[in-house]
Amino acid sequence: MAKVSFTAGRVQSFTCPDDRPQAFLWDTVAKGLGLRATPSGKPTYIFQGLYQGRTVRLTIGRPADWSIEQARGKAREFQRLIDQGMDPRQLKRDAIAAQAAAKEEARAKAENERQAAILAADAWAAYLQARRPHWGERHYADHIRLSQAGGQVAQRGTRGRGVTIAGPLHRLLDMRLSALSPQVIEEWAAHEAALRPTVARLAWRLLKAFLSWCAEQPAYASIVAANNPAKTRTTRESLGKARTKDDALLREQLRPWFDAVRALSNPIQSAYLQVLLLTGARPNEVLTLQRRDIDFRWNRLTIRDKVEGERQIPLTPHVKALLSQLPVHSPWVFPGRQPPPGSEPQPMSKPHRAHEQACQAAGIEHLTLHGLRRSFGTLSEWLEVPAGVVAQIQGHKPSATAEKHYRVRPLDMLRVHHERIEAWILEQAGIPHLPAPSAHESPRN
Repeated sequence: MAKVSFTAGRVQSFTCPDDRPQAFLWDTVAKGLGLRATPSGKPTYIFQGLYQGRTVRLTIGRPADWSIEQARGKAREFQRLIDQGMDPRQLKRDAIAAQAAAKEEARAKAENERQAAILAADAWAAYLQARRPHWGERHYADHIRLSQAGGQVAQRGTRGRGVTIAGPLHRLLDMRLSALSPQVIEEWAAHEAALRPTVARLAWRLLKAFLSWCAEQPAYASIVAANNPAKTRTTRESLGKARTKDDALLREQLRPWFDAVRALSNPIQSAYLQVLLLTGARPNEVLTLQRRDIDFRWNRLTIRDKVEGERQIPLTPHVKALLSQLPVHSPWVFPGRQPPPGSEPQPMSKPHRAHEQACQAAGIEHLTLHGLRRSFGTLSEWLEVPAGVVAQIQGHKPSATAEKHYRVRPLDMLRVHHERIEAWILEQAGIPHLPAPSAHESPRN
């Protein structure tokens, strides 16, 4: 084997003949240091020594990356290890493993920092997109409403504030997802329960489902604790349980209630409240009625039902008379204020305040809009109307096997009972039956 003292010129000019697979040049200064070259490649510094009677050869690097003195230093280091009874190959493997571990640690640290920076709002947006195909429109709208930022200029429904208020979930979603700890959620629950307990309980249920979903997603599983941080006893106790509502009109309250409601200055609000009581529908179902949902010819109403999608109920004479007297400048049966140019018309907001004023004038306490729906079901018992009929009109699911599988009531059969209920309620209120417009009579403009 050729041995020379390595110089820059000798290293640079060293090549392998074309008729040989490889060639070596060894240094006389550093024991074991050599140059290896092949016909098709550039020379490489190597170290070769004898460890436990066997030849050990390791690659150091190319002359372009290593100076002669650096290569000699590395060769001496490998030789010292052999002299100490250590395998330099293991040292190299350990160094490579340590380098890989350092890279992995840096990558994991960067990933942890990235995940820690994920906002709950970003995960919430991904959650809504993933789950929306499995939800109804009302359930999806609840998620949007309870997480909205607020502060938007509004013309109605703000009780004089002029701007919308933030949903109860907005404060949590504005935080990092990793910050949603049990303690943070418990403080949030205590705060919201003091302001709006009913809405806060709904928001809490949505929050629990959201965090459970996050725990199942690879992108968020390492951020959210496996034990849902929203499911703590303190949070549950802070929000409490919803009390069973029992507000409903008594028979003797019908006359003063109708007198006060019919005396309201806004005829659209007055009609809405009467229709709400006489149909037993949910407040939102009546509020979102559109003109296309009314069939004046065949006397039927199509209700957008949150349970079944939609249902048809009879258009009873008094309700028909009320609806036929409403203006028709909007697609909504109960329109809101005239929208600005270029904006879509909207239904009116729920007339909570107008109803409160009417109830105060009638001497009736604590009657909500949903209490009018409850009143329809309660008052119908005076006529001993079959429970299944009332449930079908109000959009409740059948509660008995016979109702589910053996009772199919067409609209004309419902009409018999529904008109009896309406006539009895109006009789108790001292209201003469309003003549229903004939089929060919169109609503007024």
